[in-house]
Amino acid sequence: MKIAHLSDLHIGKKVNGFDLIEDQRYILSEILDVIKKHKVETVLMAGDIYDVTMPSAVAVSLFDDFLTQLRKENINILITSGNHDSVERLSFASEILSQSNIYISNRYEGILEKVVIEDDYGLVNFYLLPYIKPIMVREYFPDKEIQNYDQAIQAILEDIDLDKDERNIILSHQFIY
Repeated sequence: MKIAHLSDLHIGKKVNGFDLIEDQRYILSEILDVIKKHKVETVLMAGDIYDVTMPSAVAVSLFDDFLTQLRKENINILITSGNHDSVERLSFASEILSQSNIYISNRYEGILEKVVIEDDYGLVNFYLLPYIKPIMVREYFPDKEIQNYDQAIQAILEDIDLDKDERNIILSHQFIY
């Protein structure tokens, strides 16, 4: 399976009042060309899709156009939120979108989301971990000490029923030391 990994798109970013949306439109078009050229089958987007938790309509429209173009190429798309994203806004319509092979992580609620995609060599397990803070994880592991990001991630990873004989990939945008 050919995989492309994207992160920190920060769609809608402005620098000193200068709107970067046209530059972002250009670079997303270039990324799409590279993905087509290399016949990528799966695109992983690891957070900070948008620059702010409440992106502008223009930013949302640009990302929608990008996703639409990827789907026209029959590409699997897996997305997790980053610290700049609102997981609730980003994951809007995620259940419906998953029917089109666009998988967007929802808010972490004690279980790591798993997406299984098959390629010529068998199954690949993708685990989608949205951006989390330790306080968001503590309630699900009351018997564990979770005071920092490392402890939070460790608790989540230890909770996965992971088959180490299979191919496993975790997709996350996270502070880990």
